[in-house]
Amino acid sequence: MTWTDDKATSDAWAALGGREDLLRSLSYRAVAGVLPARLPVRELARATVGVCSLAAAELLARRNGVPVPAVTVDEGAVATAFVSERHLRIDDRAPTGFAPLSGFWPTADGWVRTHANYPHHRARLLRALGIADTGDDRALRPLLAEELAARPALWVQEAVCAAGGLAVALARETAAPVRPLLERTVVGAAAPRVLPAATLPAEGVRVLDLTRVIAGPVATRTLAQLGADVLRVDSPRLPEDPDAHADTGMGKRSTLLDLAEAADRRTFEELLDSADVVVTGYRPGSLDHYGLAPDALLARRPGLVVAQLQAWDPAGPWAGRRGFDSLVQAATGIAVVEGGEDGRPGVLPAQALDHGTGYLLAAAVLRSLTERQVEGGGRLLGLSLAATASWLLHGIRPAPTGSTAVPYDPEPWLTEADSPYGKLRYALPPVHYAGAPADWRRTPTRWGSDLPRWS
Repeated sequence: MTWTDDKATSDAWAALGGREDLLRSLSYRAVAGVLPARLPVRELARATVGVCSLAAAELLARRNGVPVPAVTVDEGAVATAFVSERHLRIDDRAPTGFAPLSGFWPTADGWVRTHANYPHHRARLLRALGIADTGDDRALRPLLAEELAARPALWVQEAVCAAGGLAVALARETAAPVRPLLERTVVGAAAPRVLPAATLPAEGVRVLDLTRVIAGPVATRTLAQLGADVLRVDSPRLPEDPDAHADTGMGKRSTLLDLAEAADRRTFEELLDSADVVVTGYRPGSLDHYGLAPDALLARRPGLVVAQLQAWDPAGPWAGRRGFDSLVQAATGIAVVEGGEDGRPGVLPAQALDHGTGYLLAAAVLRSLTERQVEGGGRLLGLSLAATASWLLHGIRPAPTGSTAVPYDPEPWLTEADSPYGKLRYALPPVHYAGAPADWRRTPTRWGSDLPRWS
């Protein structure tokens, strides 16, 4: 199956600024029954992985002065990777999913979606609703349900948001389109930075990973698969879920730096002075007072590629709010489209906004590295879960599976390896071109366990 059967792929490649003729190198292996949904999730998933694979092949060809290798993406690999967190096993243990206080709840006039997976968000949710924290989530669930059922959904949304927590009133209809799918801006006039010949597309590229949860970490683990030296930097005051890090930390190293401390700040600036790419996934403005606003980064290091990921429309009224995939699904109308006949909200078959945006982000970084070799200048990339949601709702049409599609089986796309976390069973990366690595070079190190230096 070629890309010509899939408008989503050509639209995503155009948004990345890619040459249309290169799409002739891309094809898909169709698989039946993957990511079933009312919305075209399957098409979104394969398109984002497809353009990421093509961007990787393009960069490798540019570095080595050879034709772009053939790119064949398997929909089975894509579907498995898009639910990688569900396939993960750590010493045969399945990770914990959504926390007990996260989910859809009926309110006095509709529904609200809460997100309380992180302890600080859980505490703020309870505080906003005046619920004493007993530490027993099983006992707290009926208390939370009672409080929410007595209040209007918008009141809950705004009260929890004001307290720094996460709750979104369910949208009863789909949101207006958000454009563009991604923003790409050339910044400055730095000389072209030519990367030497290499065996992997991103070999020798240094990436500072300032992201959490799924979308950003998916992008940076993809860059790690493709050869980049990725160092994730977290604050010691914001602990990460170890299961989440076991899934998205593949191929990367992880260190802790408190940017409010002078010594740690100096260490970070030393890392920044030799970085090629910085990927941020925190709320807009939250890193600015550390001198890490995109314009400040680009002024400090001309030629840098800065990728900024956020939940909501950067031009909308919620641009500065916290958000996650599940909340964006609720706020944009996806949950209504996927809902049941009984009126209960539904969900996509995967955290598809997170994973899809992650592969788009990685593709945008790879294309920026290709362009920078010829054109020079830095790059500022902007992506949001809301824009990806809008693309899913308004910009993608379902495509036929094809008569040659094979039944879906995730087993070929799962493997096992020992790691500092224990024995891992995990999904293999779906990004592929002729000669691409089939797995990451290393399993994840424990969160925060690495020295803050480039390897």
